[in-house]
Amino acid sequence: MVDDPLQTEDFRRCAEFHGHICPGLTIGYLAARAGLGKLRARRSTEDELVAELESNACGADAIQMLTGCTFGKGNLVYKDRGKQAFTFLDRSSGQGVRAAMRAVVFAPVSRPSDFFAKMRRHAATTEEKNQFWDLQREKSRELLEVSFEDLFSIQWVSRRPMPVQADIDCSEPCDGCNEPTMAAKLQRTGLGNYCLDCASHAL
Repeated sequence: MVDDPLQTEDFRRCAEFHGHICPGLTIGYLAARAGLGKLRARRSTEDELVAELESNACGADAIQMLTGCTFGKGNLVYKDRGKQAFTFLDRSSGQGVRAAMRAVVFAPVSRPSDFFAKMRRHAATTEEKNQFWDLQREKSRELLEVSFEDLFSIQWVSRRPMPVQADIDCSEPCDGCNEPTMAAKLQRTGLGNYCLDCASHAL
């Protein structure tokens, strides 16, 4: 039995994939576990599950690792809302759940604001860096001890039609740069067929 929640196998895999342990990663990890649990679903091997992210922050990596939803399979959808909110959908039933972080989750940290500013500027000393990552692990550990219901507002959702599946199409050379481009993405004009980058100059 693992006493430290940061050392469970699935959390360690998420941290290794992301590169470090932080509260943002932990929120995504817990949201994925909540969503999969509510749907009684397993990790997606194809595109049977869909994950919609309302932020491209750290938690996105945990969502990919635990749910198996990826951009390459077309079942990871990014909606830029700036929210720690995650929707998990089952293609076969059209049902899903949305987990949105509650406002009270992140309490103010008892460190001067310039401490975090230094980290962002890469100006922190070695001691300050160690203190920063200790704080990140401490907060993550605290989050892992909280129930899903206390962390998230969880609602059932129904989605028909479901998000479109990944495009699979042949490629054709762009008449501008000659790079192979998905045929459906070419801008076809009387002057030629152009990728989006070349079209902005050619048209």
